[in-house]
Amino acid sequence: VQLQAFGGGLVQTGGSLRLSCGASRRIISSNVMGWYRQAPGKEREWVARITGGGSTSYADFVRGRFTISRDNAKNTLYLQMNSLKPEDTAVYYCKTMYWGRDIWGPGTQVTVSS
Repeated sequence: VQLQAFGGGLVQTGGSLRLSCGASRRIISSNVMGWYRQAPGKEREWVARITGGGSTSYADFVRGRFTISRDNAKNTLYLQMNSLKPEDTAVYYCKTMYWGRDIWGPGTQVTVSS
């Protein structure tokens, strides 16, 4: 299975972006799906997660600003990012597990200007 994240870009502080993640197999609705990010010079960090049952969880630094969701019919995962801050600048990745292996898609760059 392959994942592909897209929708990144350049936005001003306080702005919004919506990231999308598509999968080559119909797994979005049933798998635990996650968003992660990696800023320059920093380790990759977890951002948000949605389970097959639809439960969501968020890292403290995005809770209340970001929303993870999915469209089962479109087999697409989303990350709605509001009230963006310069410290949100990073490459964002979607991730799942498939047959016991971590599957990462190529990231999409999000840059928040101050």
